[in-house]
Amino acid sequence: MRALTWQGIGDVEVKEVPDPRIERPTDALVRVTSTAICGSDLHLYNVLAAYLQPDDVLGHEFMGVVEEVGPAVGRLAVGDRVVVPFTISCGRCWMCERQLYSQCETTQNREHGKGASLYGYTSLYGSVPGGQAELVRVPHADFGPVKITHDHPDERFLYLSDILPTAWQGVRYADVPAGGTLAVLGLGPVGQLALRVARHLGIERVVGVERVPERLEAARQQGFEVVDQSQVDDVAEVLRSMTDGRGPDAVLDAVGMEAHGSPVLGAAVAAAKRLPKPLARRAIETAGVDRLAALHTAIDAVRRGGTVSLSGVYGGMADPMPMMQLFDKQVQLRMGQCNVPRWTGELYDLVSGEEDVLGLEGLATHRVPLEQAAQMYQTFNDKSDGCLKVVLRP
Repeated sequence: MRALTWQGIGDVEVKEVPDPRIERPTDALVRVTSTAICGSDLHLYNVLAAYLQPDDVLGHEFMGVVEEVGPAVGRLAVGDRVVVPFTISCGRCWMCERQLYSQCETTQNREHGKGASLYGYTSLYGSVPGGQAELVRVPHADFGPVKITHDHPDERFLYLSDILPTAWQGVRYADVPAGGTLAVLGLGPVGQLALRVARHLGIERVVGVERVPERLEAARQQGFEVVDQSQVDDVAEVLRSMTDGRGPDAVLDAVGMEAHGSPVLGAAVAAAKRLPKPLARRAIETAGVDRLAALHTAIDAVRRGGTVSLSGVYGGMADPMPMMQLFDKQVQLRMGQCNVPRWTGELYDLVSGEEDVLGLEGLATHRVPLEQAAQMYQTFNDKSDGCLKVVLRP
């Protein structure tokens, strides 16, 4: 089959790889009809080379049609249309019973001190071949895949795999009080959906912060207030000025480890990722730092007694944090890999209605064949050509 494979830093390639097969009774094989490039995939493209091997198959946002099922997968049949959560969970363990699906104890990667396995996401998370491919082996198909019973286009459902529940969890974790204000830092795909989710959930005032003109315009077209980060000296001060001097009740960081505005840390990350793999792994696991401009802005901007919700991915082990400010302001931090199945029921009901209430069918700016994946990784990484979201068709 054809699949998008990692070959090195900034180097991905679509090539022939062996077809997957049923390996366990709870496996299924899914023929992919749509798959997407996620902002988290750019961490593999840029930063986490130490945990990848040439020919690793990437991608964790995908959906398709069931082609084969193992003997223990009674809930699916050949021909079913499904979307697959990016976290691989069993649905039965202690963590899953508590809806902490991204911490599933059955697929947990204890040797690395990490949570549940993920599709297409390095040896830290199980080295499970990903979804930017023609065909995918889906472990724990007796629990994970979501059967689609409506005939809307793929893009109405594709984002249930990751970015929509990630945005939904981020807004839920933000816990904005009635009449309150939420600021969203970063208006990539998750940030755009977080704005829309917040409005849908009745949050009275929602403000987006971004520096990329096309992303600011996309939010404006949806009717949101925005702050152009490139035009202000102090984002936190601007947000305070918009909220009676207090700051937003909650700030959602949808940026994560690759934020702009941290040149020293940016240089450190760039140096670490080019070390020989054993040294790079040691640096990341013991002294690794993230670019923290977005997180520090969130902490500075949120009002006293407010909440900072992290949807953007962080991976550093020695991140400097303003602990005095956090403590003095009585800030609550909520974060973590999305527990996708926790939110699937209500989200499926929301997206499968007649009206596309969150504008999912219009989110993607680029729809191309899988064969163009390498080019689109570069375009998405560079934020060029107005690229906000890429959907690939195998």
